[in-house]
Amino acid sequence: MTLGQVAGLIAAIAFLIIALAVLVVGWQISRTIKEVKPTVSEARRTLGVVNDELGTLTHEVEGLLTKTNTLLEDVNGKVATVDPVFTAMGELGESVSDLNTAARDMTTRINDAAAVSKGSTVLRAGKTAFSLLRKLSKSKD
Repeated sequence: MTLGQVAGLIAAIAFLIIALAVLVVGWQISRTIKEVKPTVSEARRTLGVVNDELGTLTHEVEGLLTKTNTLLEDVNGKVATVDPVFTAMGELGESVSDLNTAARDMTTRINDAAAVSKGSTVLRAGKTAFSLLRKLSKSKD
């Protein structure tokens, strides 16, 4: 056997090994495809059901959004109606606060005037008492 024949034999064996490897890989791929086929069929069937239900769900969501928008407009209208009431309540609170301040100021003034008045009354009473005392002492003399 010559060197060229040995090289040809090695090449033939290598080609055979490669062919067998391709055959094994092909067989594995075939087996995997057979196993995946039912899964793909089930996925297609499920997607068909989902697509059918999605149309119904979309229609229901549109109706719900329409009702929500109507309700929101109604609530906004009612809030706009009630808003002046809260404004009036705030103004009433300010008025009551102003009234309390005015009442406190008036009470302070009245108390101050009463204190001054008490002092002047005491002073008058004292003057009257001294004048009576003088009259009594002059009448005894």
